[in-house]
Amino acid sequence: MASTQDAQDARGAARVLVASNRGPVSYEVREDGSLHSKRGGGGVVSGLSAIGPDAGALWVCSALSDGDREAVRRGAGEDGVLMLDIPADVHADAYNGIANSVLWFVHHMLYQTPLEPVFDAEFRRQWASYETYNRAFARALAGQAAPGAAVLVQDYHLCLVPGMLRELRPDVRIGHFSHTPWAPPEYFRMLPDDIRSQLLWGMLGADRLGFLTRRWADAFEACAERFVGGLGGTRVGVHGLGADADFLRARAHQADVAERMAVLKGEIGEGRKAIVRVDRTELSKNIVRGLLAYRQLLDDHPEWRERVVHVAFAYPSRQDLAVYRDYTAEVQRLATEINSRYGTPGWTPVVLHVKDDFARSLAAYRLADVALVNPIRDGMNLVAKEVPVVSDEGCALVLSREAGAFEELGEDAFAVNPYDVIDTARALHEALTMRPEERAERSKRLAAAATALPPAQWFLDQLHALDR
Repeated sequence: MASTQDAQDARGAARVLVASNRGPVSYEVREDGSLHSKRGGGGVVSGLSAIGPDAGALWVCSALSDGDREAVRRGAGEDGVLMLDIPADVHADAYNGIANSVLWFVHHMLYQTPLEPVFDAEFRRQWASYETYNRAFARALAGQAAPGAAVLVQDYHLCLVPGMLRELRPDVRIGHFSHTPWAPPEYFRMLPDDIRSQLLWGMLGADRLGFLTRRWADAFEACAERFVGGLGGTRVGVHGLGADADFLRARAHQADVAERMAVLKGEIGEGRKAIVRVDRTELSKNIVRGLLAYRQLLDDHPEWRERVVHVAFAYPSRQDLAVYRDYTAEVQRLATEINSRYGTPGWTPVVLHVKDDFARSLAAYRLADVALVNPIRDGMNLVAKEVPVVSDEGCALVLSREAGAFEELGEDAFAVNPYDVIDTARALHEALTMRPEERAERSKRLAAAATALPPAQWFLDQLHALDR
C-alpha cells in the first residue's frame, strides 16, 4: 500500500468525491468502433447535480463492461468521472464472490444455513480480491482528493474503503452510506471472526455512517458494540431516501408510457382491478411468495376470479449466479401454473413480463389499484414509494413489515409478514375491497411520506452532516 506521505504528495483538486461500484455513466463500443455513452439516474446523480458544476466534484467508480474498459483505455471518459480499470477477475471475485454472494446474503439474512455459507479456501481467495478492489478505490480517492475534501463512499461493495482511506489521508472527511439493511449481531457473527472485525473496522474508518432507517443503524451499532467495543469517534445518522416526485410524474406522462398503458389495459381487460408488482428477480424481493399469495386469494375468494389481474414485472437480476437463474425460472414456472389452473379464454390471471422496461413499469404504476411489495428484507424499497406518487386513481399498498420503507409508510399500508402467504392473501383482499375515497386519501398520505426526502436533498443532507 502507498504510504500516507506518498498520497499526500499527489493530492488532487476534488473537493467532493463519491465512490461506488457503478458510476453515473456506462459505455458501449458500436460496430463502427465508436463509443456510445449512457447516463444513469438515482439519488447520488441528482445530489451531485444539486451541488453545482463549480463544487469540484469527482465520481470514482469501476469500469464494469468491455465498453467501459475501452473508454478508460482511450481516455474518453466524462469530466467529473474517474473509472478504475480493475482486472475483470478481481472485480468478479469482489462483486459476485463476496459482495453479492456473502455480504448481501448476510445483511438480507438469506442463507439456508444447513448448507451455506461455507467459508473455505475459495472464500479466502475471493476475500483477498475484495481487499484488492477496495484498496484500488482508496488509493484513487487518496490521490484525487483536495486537502480536507469530503468523500462519500457508497454501499456494501466498499466497506473497507473508509478505513483504508483514513490511513492514506487522515485529513479528508469520510462518509459511508449503506443502501442495504445491516444484519443483527446474531446473524452477523456467522462471518469468520477476522473478516467480521475487518468489515467493522473498515466502516469505522469513516467520520460518519449513514443508513436508510433507524433499524439498520441500530443493528450496526449493536454489531460494533458486540464485536469491536463500540463506535469510537464515528457518528451514525439516518437518511430515508425518498422518491423523486417531479421526475416520476413528468416521465410517467410521456408518450411511450401512454403507449404501454394502452397495451397493458388490453392485457388486464375492461373493468378489472390490477395488483401490480415491479421488482428485480432478487431473492430478497420474495416474488414467489407473492405469487403464492395471489393464488391463495383466488382460492379463498373465488369471487375475484376474472375480476382481478396480477401484473408482475420480474426483471432478471444477477443471472451470472446460478441461484438467481433458478429463482427466475421458479417465478416463471409458478406464473404459468397459476394461469393454467385458473385462466379462462378471456382472462389471464397473471401478466408476467421479465424484460426490463422502465416506461412499462411507470404505466403499471399509473394503473395500479393495489401495489404488492412484500420483500423478505429490504434496505428501503423505492417501488413502495414510487407507486403512490404516480398512480392515477390512488392505490392501496400491501407492504412487508421487513421493508425499510415500512418505517415511513406503514401507517397507511396493509402490513404483512412476508413469510405468511395466507396473511398476504388476506391483505390483498382487504386492499382490493377498500372504498375508493379511502384508497385515494391513503394514497395521498403515502405519496407525501414517500417524497419527504427527495434524492437531491438526501445527498445534500449527508454532505452537510459530514461538514458538521
